[in-house]
Amino acid sequence: MPHHHPNRRAVLTAAIALPASVVGPSLLAAPAAATTAPDGTGVVHGWQPLALRPGVTAFDGDVPQARVVKIAGTDFLQLRGGIRCDFAGDAPLGSLPAGFVAGKPTRGVCPRNTHNGCNACRVEADTQGRVIVLGATPTDKITWVQLDDFSSILS
Repeated sequence: MPHHHPNRRAVLTAAIALPASVVGPSLLAAPAAATTAPDGTGVVHGWQPLALRPGVTAFDGDVPQARVVKIAGTDFLQLRGGIRCDFAGDAPLGSLPAGFVAGKPTRGVCPRNTHNGCNACRVEADTQGRVIVLGATPTDKITWVQLDDFSSILS
């Protein structure tokens, strides 16, 4: 019988749907060092703050952070927190913590201020470690982004 490998879409769906109760409190609070549960779910890098660029500020009590988790042998970059900004075009909000490496650009969709019916934007982590907000225009500025929905395959 051939060995079945889950496709990336199925793995991503599982990562987004993975409730905190499955990961468990010990993995959610895990330090930056890698931690692996018996089922193969693990924290590669624990939550660490993003370095925000000048002009970008964190929501009160909701500092933007990143972590990397491994699910079914695939690394996922996850973000949380929120920012205030004034973007009139694609712009970096800051950078990932040291040691977080994207082998290729990875994107997710995040809530943003609503303008003319648009209430989501793309957020990308690039190979240089920058986190970039995409989709703003001079007539459709992005003034805040909530990063909690970001979970994307890292490599």
